[in-house]
Amino acid sequence: MPASTTTLRVRYAETDQMGVVYYANYLVWFEVARTDLLRHLGWTYREMEATGVSLPVIEARCAYQRPARYDDEIEVRTSGRLLTAVRLEFTYEIVLAKDGITAATGVTRHAAMGPNGRPCRLPDRIREVLA
Repeated sequence: MPASTTTLRVRYAETDQMGVVYYANYLVWFEVARTDLLRHLGWTYREMEATGVSLPVIEARCAYQRPARYDDEIEVRTSGRLLTAVRLEFTYEIVLAKDGITAATGVTRHAAMGPNGRPCRLPDRIREVLA
């Protein structure tokens, strides 16, 4: 499976009053890393949308194992695979860079949609790299 690693630093605005990352921010980091992976594979969201294809999330899961805190450096390790000609799945592992401990893991599933809001086949170039 194609994979990439995105490095981020936890910002103060992403934490709660205790300095722990607010749970919804993990999903934002998944999106950042997914965009990086697609760019790494030679296909940006901008290019994809210009062709009339969008990738709405149809399922998202995140399992929290260890808290990330303000100013932690994290790595979001992302891989993607083709489920069908219309559906993709991305997996994520958020690792605390200082000690290599996994903070969270997750999965998002996406369906390719055309400009009419109906499912459509993914372009050949993305199907080929994720098959």
